[in-house]
Amino acid sequence: MTDTLPTLGLLLAGGLARRMGGGDKPLRTIAGKTILAHVIERLAPQCESLLVNANGDPARFADYGLPVVADRVPDFAGPLAGILAGLDWMAANRPELDWLVSVAADTPFIPHDLVARLHEAREAESVPLACAASGGWTHPVMGLWPVSLREDLRHALTVEDERKIDRWTARHGCARAEWPAVPVDPFFNANKPDDLAEAERLFVTLPRA
Repeated sequence: MTDTLPTLGLLLAGGLARRMGGGDKPLRTIAGKTILAHVIERLAPQCESLLVNANGDPARFADYGLPVVADRVPDFAGPLAGILAGLDWMAANRPELDWLVSVAADTPFIPHDLVARLHEAREAESVPLACAASGGWTHPVMGLWPVSLREDLRHALTVEDERKIDRWTARHGCARAEWPAVPVDPFFNANKPDDLAEAERLFVTLPRA
């Protein structure tokens, strides 16, 4: 568990995986384990508990022993819908927690200090939100979210039809926490079949600490 502010971890697995040919990207295997298992292994020590956001039959994630919450906004509205579902679940089931961190469930190399550094970035800039960055790219899905903004997010999704994460976060202020992209970009994600082979290669070079 992180020694920063208590935070719930949300694994975003609700995408359609079109570039992977359909199915669940996080359930593909690298280095003998599913990508989701790698993500859980890295994120669990940083969080109070974990939650999976996925649509369809939740039984396919039963082996992981985690609650599974589906989008409430219809028509695959994107990551913001998954984040709202996580915030709603947290408000109902873990009301003592104020913070949620979201990660894409197809990113097997997420950093061990993700939660701590997102909180540090947010506090340093005195803004309510933070997201990760590496190699000159911002990763809005890898973000820190306060439960206090969930009704604003609901309005943006259901009334304004807002789907872009960075447009919504810009309203409130979003700090960036930067990680180096070498020797391995910690936010590498497996989008296409070829990425699975690349992830296998990168895994061998990954620092274990």
